[in-house]
Amino acid sequence: MCGIAGIVSISPDRGGAACLTRMIDVQSHRGPDGRGAWSGAVGQARVALGSVRLAILDLTDAGLQPMLSPSERQVLVYNGEIYNYRELRAQLQARGVAFRTQCDTEVVLQALLTWGEAAFSRFNGMWALAWLDRDAGVLLLSRDRFGIKPLYWHAAKDHFLFASEIKGILAGSERRFAINPAAAARYLLQSQLDAQPQTFFDQIEALPPAHFARFDLRNPAGLVPSFRRYWTPPQEEILSDGTAPSFEEVRETFHDSVRLRLRSDVPVGVLLSGGVDSSSIAAAMRSALGAGAELQILSIVSDDPRYSEERFIGRMASHLAGTARTSRVRFTASDAFGLLERVLWFNDEPIGSLSPVAHYLLMQRAKELGVTVVLSGQGADELLCGYLKYWGFHMQSLLGAGRWVTAFRAACGAVLRGTVLPHIRMNEAKRYAPSRLRLRELDIRGPRLRDDAFRLDLGLGSGGVIERQLADLTQFSLPALLHYEDRMSMALAREIRLPYLDYRLVNLLLPLAPRWKMRAGWSKWVFRKAMEQDLPAEIVWRRDKQGFSNPQSEWLKTQLRPQVEGLLGGEMLTAAHGLVDQAALRRRYEAYCRSPADWGPLSFKDIFNPIVLEIWARRFESSLQL
Repeated sequence: MCGIAGIVSISPDRGGAACLTRMIDVQSHRGPDGRGAWSGAVGQARVALGSVRLAILDLTDAGLQPMLSPSERQVLVYNGEIYNYRELRAQLQARGVAFRTQCDTEVVLQALLTWGEAAFSRFNGMWALAWLDRDAGVLLLSRDRFGIKPLYWHAAKDHFLFASEIKGILAGSERRFAINPAAAARYLLQSQLDAQPQTFFDQIEALPPAHFARFDLRNPAGLVPSFRRYWTPPQEEILSDGTAPSFEEVRETFHDSVRLRLRSDVPVGVLLSGGVDSSSIAAAMRSALGAGAELQILSIVSDDPRYSEERFIGRMASHLAGTARTSRVRFTASDAFGLLERVLWFNDEPIGSLSPVAHYLLMQRAKELGVTVVLSGQGADELLCGYLKYWGFHMQSLLGAGRWVTAFRAACGAVLRGTVLPHIRMNEAKRYAPSRLRLRELDIRGPRLRDDAFRLDLGLGSGGVIERQLADLTQFSLPALLHYEDRMSMALAREIRLPYLDYRLVNLLLPLAPRWKMRAGWSKWVFRKAMEQDLPAEIVWRRDKQGFSNPQSEWLKTQLRPQVEGLLGGEMLTAAHGLVDQAALRRRYEAYCRSPADWGPLSFKDIFNPIVLEIWARRFESSLQL
């Protein structure tokens, strides 16, 4: 796990060591265990590559980057982990490849030397990398299938910059960037983050997941990359004829995903919230490590009993037996607001809730405990229809297909089970409603953002539930969650690993007909059945899962009201530059404070997002062209 940066330049005045040093320095929190740099010429282009290292596998200096091939004609900088590196290493050794280290970085380098671009489809892991082949005059940038590891780029007339974090590019370019209006408008209107390759900084983009970019450096147009997708998730619906899925295959694939993600030369822990997703990871860890191994469990808890998960966390820790060491982090309103500016600095872009702050505190605790690698359940809800909205999409799909009886049965199951209706909040669900059903609201956008073409269709669309799941995996939901989880963990030099995003598990579960994910009133039905033997019944069949919840909506109306009113009553940078209508925002906040808890027309995000946009703009003002 590392932070990487690079410069490709066709100008002698660009791409110097000082520029690369700035890009690496500003990302130094990602790699406290070493750093390195390389530069050289390829045709008329000059290339500089740099890295900071967080040592996870082979803790010796042999794993330092940039890593060169034996001929020194190929150079690699790489951020991430390839979990099946041992199996790939054995395959390469069978072909006569000799290895000098025990780290996965050398396996990635030798795999690229042996298989070229085809190596990406063999990797089971998370990565963002740059591979320079000086013999071929080619630079490849690649990102893992789901974009777990970040990679950003910025192209100018005579140079190209890339880095693990946006701030790396800001440091290297030494110029100001305009705010991207589409990103800002979607955030304010629909609470969308990372819903497009473009970032909040105009002309800085993310390399799309499951893609690689190829630069032909000996071509006069060598700074113009060609992009290619190397993996496509399955979309064709399967088992729609009533054939039951193999619960044992689901369980075995999941257990193997967890087993691979335990490969580490440093301590490994797990985030536990008390629901089926994180509890299943903990149970699979116990199975893989054995009864005598110590499990490091990290949890966020609230002093408010309505949001407390302590009973379920305690039940799961008891079930795991052995030496399950549980560390609980308490989260208060003052913690939340006090940490916002720091969290936004590490995140580079605005956030959509206080979950990133809670995650930052968890990573802080992991660092105190010496736990460097942490497993998380991110991706399970998108993969298994875990969000409440999927029930609406499922009903809409069934009714649209004329399957009235099936829709009626599904609705009855959800009502009788009590897993859906008690938890629906219309102020959160409104963004998924068709435009014709959407209530007219006070518009707080400033004149620069009032183009309705920016709005995305977040509903079911013209496809089915599986297509909508895929949209969440690739655009509407998962990218934003992966973004903050990576930045908050790497802010404290911790590595997050995600068993639910093993591509083998995605290939198995994503194309399953919705009837196997939403059944008898239960979401994630197929996975609950598969994990029944590993978990207590009250966990696997829990009805009221909350996640890392907190009373953030009430905090905005009560404890945090003086800070909010102070910000809205003073000079706002976003208002002065046409992003927000400050008077309309003040009226919206007043209406929000008068509304009943959780049931008013305004949601937490309707207030929180414009506040955060202002704090973010102030923090990055020196890099913004406002």
